[in-house]
Amino acid sequence: MKVYSIPLRTRFRRVDVREGVLLSGPAGWGEFCPFPEYDDRESAAWWAAAVEAAEVGWPEPVRERVPVNCIIPAVSPERAHELAAASGCGTAKVKVADHPDSAAEDVARVEAVRDAVARVRVDANAAWDVDTAVRRIRELDRAARGLEYVEQPCRAVEELAAVRRRVDVRIAADESIRRAEDPLRVAVAGAADVAVLKCAPLGGVRRALAVAEACGLPCVVSSALETSVGLAAEIALAGALPSLDFACGVGTLALLTGDVVPEPLRPVDGFVPVLRTAPAPTVDWPAADDRTTWWLDRVARVSALH
Repeated sequence: MKVYSIPLRTRFRRVDVREGVLLSGPAGWGEFCPFPEYDDRESAAWWAAAVEAAEVGWPEPVRERVPVNCIIPAVSPERAHELAAASGCGTAKVKVADHPDSAAEDVARVEAVRDAVARVRVDANAAWDVDTAVRRIRELDRAARGLEYVEQPCRAVEELAAVRRRVDVRIAADESIRRAEDPLRVAVAGAADVAVLKCAPLGGVRRALAVAEACGLPCVVSSALETSVGLAAEIALAGALPSLDFACGVGTLALLTGDVVPEPLRPVDGFVPVLRTAPAPTVDWPAADDRTTWWLDRVARVSALH
């Protein structure tokens, strides 16, 4: 096993450094990188996804490449425009609601990005209550001249359903699926128009495909901020979905200062290739000794639950 530690270019999801474990098996390489706040029980799905990649492999894809949206962190409008224009992607996902007083900053950021790409979606990471979400979505929809969708505006499924009834913009569910005891509850409650899938927190490509089939919603696949090893699994999920109506959030390597492979899975002309196995890690980003011990102890605990 290899424990890596890679700094981010810009703080993202309250994370400054991305860490995880890379493991090898008969089918190739897998990545185990649940965020530090996840407990062992929740992290067990991430372990299952890593084991699937390393020991079993992935289903055959139905497409050879996947469209990608670029990721715009909570940066200045000027920097946001620069990132979107340089990405080569036709769709951008813009982080909003980074702090309680971000409304004006969010509007300016979305306006700047809309001048660089054709389609804009925003992600609030469950930061709003229902009334705030309705107000902010309407503001951002005007700024984008039509949002593609809003990802996880509120935390609770009931809140998502209430927002969805009051706005004309599609609602996408992320945390309400990947961190839920029942990932299908969102669809049953009529709380979303789009399901955001991440194979790592759902337990692997096959388990995520089963969730997609059962929920019956259009799906978009998103990264869990992995290196190219784990990202290859997310792309494999997007490659195996029967239909793919939206560009996927698998362009997150742009947020890292480095990668564990010499040829990172970055989009070219807005697309990434679907691989049959993850690329082998040959570039070292070693974690400090104390962090290596922390991660290996975590692997021992979580793998015992698998």
